[in-house]
Amino acid sequence: MTGFARPELLATPEWVSDQLGRSDLHVLDVRWRPDGTAAALFESGHIPGAAHLDWRSELTETPSDDEGPALRLAGPERVAAAFARAGLRGGATVVLYDDTLSLYASWVWWCLRVYGLDSTRILDGGFPRWESSRRTVSTASLPHPKGTFAPRLNPRLRLATSDMRAILGSPDVQILDARPSAEYRGFEGNARRLGHIPGAINLPVGAMHEPGQQALREPDRLRADVLAANVARGRRLVCYDGSGVGAAKLAFVLTLLGFDDVAVYDGGWSEWGDRLDLPVER
Repeated sequence: MTGFARPELLATPEWVSDQLGRSDLHVLDVRWRPDGTAAALFESGHIPGAAHLDWRSELTETPSDDEGPALRLAGPERVAAAFARAGLRGGATVVLYDDTLSLYASWVWWCLRVYGLDSTRILDGGFPRWESSRRTVSTASLPHPKGTFAPRLNPRLRLATSDMRAILGSPDVQILDARPSAEYRGFEGNARRLGHIPGAINLPVGAMHEPGQQALREPDRLRADVLAANVARGRRLVCYDGSGVGAAKLAFVLTLLGFDDVAVYDGGWSEWGDRLDLPVER
């Protein structure tokens, strides 16, 4: 983890193993499967003492306004209830992991930051790295005591579609598109329109891991990719992808590299691309 500006945002299997048993350490397993089998996956093996959290069903909600059909971050009451059910307590250090390039772990990391908890780490390499390092795997699924998570909203970290429209062309903001190049350029996609938000720079989040591995690439290589994309320090950075997951991962990596003012547009292209009244570039 040396070489990152914010190494305290990452955890290694060694660090987690050494810290297990601390009363102020809380490990959250946020592995997810579209078919609903993540809970069974958790019960078949997880980091000892971890609690399972279904980010998709517990931390998102369907918008009721006219900004599109995408799922968005849930409100503070629902988020507080989800984290309390998982046993999260105020003042705890949280370690998050999944088995999908830390995409879901990054989304939950961003959720916790939006609601005021900054002492959160992501297990680099996720559960596959935990297993490959021959660490203890538990099948115990005892209920955790109910926690007391009190959300403190930081609105700076999240933008809605109306906010995005308002910042278009601003010299103080840089918009970053975390999708693959083909989607950014308008050759592929699932929305009603193809392309990208005007002025956005493409920085695909899928290229930020060692090929065939779950762990992040070396800091110098990540930093070189960011600089090659002309991402500028001193400007507010706003990340988006299809629906917020890749955007949260990009926001995590940028924060890890030392960028200070990084936000996420969680509606993403699934909202922007479906709105015929919004401008698109190809």
